[in-house]
Amino acid sequence: MSSLTAVPISDQHTPKAGPVVCFGMITPARVLVVDELPDWNSGAVWTEGAEFISDDAAIVAGLLAGWGVDTELVGSALGDDDAGRKTVGMLRKMGVKGRFELRKDIETPFEVNVSDSRGGRTYYWNRRPELLRTLDDADLSALSDARMLYVDWYDAPHIERAMSQARRLDVPVFLNIEHAHQDADILASLAPYATVCQAVTDASQFGGDGKQVAKLLAENGVSSALVTLASQGALGMRNGTIIHVEVPALDVVDTCGAGATFSAAYINSWSNGSDLERSLRFAVAAASLKCSVVGPKAFPPEEIDKLADTLSVTRMS
Repeated sequence: MSSLTAVPISDQHTPKAGPVVCFGMITPARVLVVDELPDWNSGAVWTEGAEFISDDAAIVAGLLAGWGVDTELVGSALGDDDAGRKTVGMLRKMGVKGRFELRKDIETPFEVNVSDSRGGRTYYWNRRPELLRTLDDADLSALSDARMLYVDWYDAPHIERAMSQARRLDVPVFLNIEHAHQDADILASLAPYATVCQAVTDASQFGGDGKQVAKLLAENGVSSALVTLASQGALGMRNGTIIHVEVPALDVVDTCGAGATFSAAYINSWSNGSDLERSLRFAVAAASLKCSVVGPKAFPPEEIDKLADTLSVTRMS
């Protein structure tokens, strides 16, 4: 395991005043809602749909900008084509800052998500190596005065340069490692850079021991471990104390982007100086509200806070 140690964040903290920098792939996407996924070589009627900008770094940046947080997206290059120009226009309209590169030698990627009535989502993407490699030359100057860096393990190993730079600049890192903690090599290479690390129990998010996942992250150098548990809510661990927040009773329409919404909401609350419990409450509430609509949505903070206040919380060790 790396000898790096995480940058500590205590419950009493004063975040920097600079932007939250989100680093990763940029992919225009569409989500379609169906009652059930069709059998092979057949079809299904979709009932609702929405366009949005994916992957997780772009979703997080868009949501934070929607909540009025100073945000900069350092992303992969897009094609100098209609889809690329439309994507940049959508990001600008959302208030996301960044130097978005359009190149004639690549084609803008596209992602399709299908959400079903059981609360699952199936995604189809084309994360081509030449697109990911454009992250290796992306300008990291925004990190010089950043309050936090957000990255997702899906973009590894291309995120390691940004994480290393954040480390040198004493910028806290929020890593969404999802289920990749199950790979010892990935965990050892990424977790020591992370101040806050978000995970799921396994790839399908069914079953698993959230407490053990949180403890595993802590053992690998993470100061604050967050584990999302789908319909079971989420838990957070810091300094040996674990807080579990349950989800509210809301009708689930679409879970696409719920994990990224959780990340963005946690960062937003932390940016306002909130402690672990309040940030976790806000994140669970925001992700739950997102699941009640199609596509990512930055619900008003007042509405999220109101729901967060109602959530059941359990403390454990």
